[in-house]
Order: sequence, then C-alpha cells, then structure tokens
Amino acid sequence: MDDRVRRHAEILVEDCTDVQRGDMVLIRAPKEAEDLVVALYEQLGEVGARPTTKWGSARAARAYNRAMDVGDYETKAHDLAAMEETDVVFLIGGGGNAFETSDVPPEKGQAASRSHGPILEERLRKRWVITQHPTPADAQQAEMSTAAYEDFVYDAVDKDWDAQREFQAQMVEILDEGEDVRVVSGDTTDITMSIAGMEGANDWGDKNMPAGEAFTCPVPDSVEGEVLFDKPLIRQGKEITDAWLEFEGGEVVDFSAAQNEAALESILHTDEGSRRLGELGIGMNRAIDRFTYNMLFDEKMGDTVHLAVGGAIEECVPEGQPFNESATHVDMIVDMSEDSYIEVDGEIVQRDGTFRFEE
Repeated sequence: MDDRVRRHAEILVEDCTDVQRGDMVLIRAPKEAEDLVVALYEQLGEVGARPTTKWGSARAARAYNRAMDVGDYETKAHDLAAMEETDVVFLIGGGGNAFETSDVPPEKGQAASRSHGPILEERLRKRWVITQHPTPADAQQAEMSTAAYEDFVYDAVDKDWDAQREFQAQMVEILDEGEDVRVVSGDTTDITMSIAGMEGANDWGDKNMPAGEAFTCPVPDSVEGEVLFDKPLIRQGKEITDAWLEFEGGEVVDFSAAQNEAALESILHTDEGSRRLGELGIGMNRAIDRFTYNMLFDEKMGDTVHLAVGGAIEECVPEGQPFNESATHVDMIVDMSEDSYIEVDGEIVQRDGTFRFEE
C-alpha cells in the first residue's frame, strides 16, 4: 500500500477527529476507496475504536431512486438509529461514473434530500470529516493523469495545518468583526449580505480534508443582488453550468443556468430554506491551484468565493440569531481571480484573489 494512503488515514484519525478508545465509528465509502478504508481500520485498531463500514454504490442508488415513487420516501429509521449511536463519521469520496444518477428525475432527488434531513442533522452533531481517495475516474474528471491526480490530492491533504490555520485566522477575524459583506466579480456578480452577529469559522481540517477556507453564515433575509457562479458543479449526476441567482429580501426570486437548469431548480425547490443562503465561504488553500470538478477541493481554491443555498452551519450561528434551516446545503463557486473584490464594512479585504494581509 502507498505510504501516502496510510498517512492520509493517520491525519483523519488523529488530527481531524481525535478518535478515542471505544468510539463507535461509521465509515461511508465506495469500493474504489478500499485502500483508504483498510488504512483507517489499521489506525482505528491501534486506538481501540469500533468501526463499521457502509459501502456505497452509485449504481444501486440509481436503481433504487428510479424505482421509487416520490410519495414513498421516508427517513430510514434504522440509519437514524445507527447515527444516534455513532461518535465519529468518515465520509470518503472517490469512485466511478460521476454522472451515474443523471437520469434520476429531479423531484426524486428533492424527496430523497428531505427524507435524509433528520439523519444529516444528527450527523452534524458528531465528530465527522469528509475526504477524498484518488481514483482513475476522479483523475479523468479532473483531466489529469492518475499519478498527477494522486500527487495533487496528497499535496493538498498532507501539509502544515497549523500554519494554514494561522493564515486563515486573519480572514476569520475580519468576518468575526464584520457586519456587511459585498462580493463583486466583473459585471455579472454584485451581491451584498449582513453577517452581523454571526461568527467566523476556520476550516483547518476538523471537518474537511483537505481543508482551507474561512466561512460564516449570512443573516437569512439580508441577501440582495445577483451572482453568477462561473465554475460548474455536479449535482444529482448532472453538470450545472453558469448558474445565476437573483436575491431580494434574502430569497432567490429568479434563476437560470446555461446547462441543466432543471437540476438547479430542483435544488432551490427542496424546501423553503433552500431558496436562501446558508453559507459564505472564502477559499484559502494555495495548494489547490486548479479546478477538478470536485467541490471538496474546488471550494478551497485561494482565488474563489463559494455561496451555499440551504442549511446554515451551526457553529457560525450563535443562540438567538436567525438560523436558515434546510434539508440541503449546496455550494456554488465564483472565480475571484480577475476584476473582482470582497468588501467588508466598506473596506476591500481581497482584490483579484489576493488578500490584503498577503505578500
């Protein structure tokens, strides 16, 4: 086994989740990520934790959802019960056809998201981390050789996270103290929001690996303006390009997409909260320097901003502040490398991808 896989597992167990003796651990992974699962079991065995693995299959998910009636989706009580008894969750990406579920009707995707909502809420109360195991299929999607993609993934994962945390803390402090944010990119994005009373958060590896962003939550009814997400995203097996949203009073009042607009509409119609923003994220991981069609990496790029429609992030919303609830949370990316700036309380904190505290 590649030593980098074992190092990846070590980072996940020791640094990201601090697994302890006796912890009940759930691993969700595709079969293509078996090497990382094996390496995790080695680490978990040394700690004395108690792992269970739930293997995922996009083909099986496609078959199930195509066969289901929309009205038959309900929360899987046994999955919810298992999550309630779990202490730590590892969610591993890496697999085959990214478009396997592209012919599942959008309304079924909405119903599946709603039924999974209680399980998601329970999982967010645990120690958890999302990560990626590099596979040839992922490399192909990123338009890279398998070897180059492996280097890309492990370079983004195995780095000095203490230094990264200190770098990001500078932006977190700005968000913590800020009240009003404006994001402008060219003549296609000009959006404002209040973050007054919200807290900034530092993604340094305790939830995502690779990590690398500063983020917070907008006040739900404060968002105004329009935004063009000029980086594509893959959702429900469909590639959505040039998604455009217009906000008034915090809610999406108009939208479009150059490709797969119906998939975007499906996201926005998941529930009432899915038409509002749940996150403002600012990418800060300079080791991630190219777009790969993988949101776990792409949203961390240092020249990007991402906004998520759907559920807010609990750690950013203090008690008494308005919390946007939704069964979905979908990140979408704006390229901020040219003709762009982020403004907080009237002061520009990033221009054309460079932060004011950067050399």
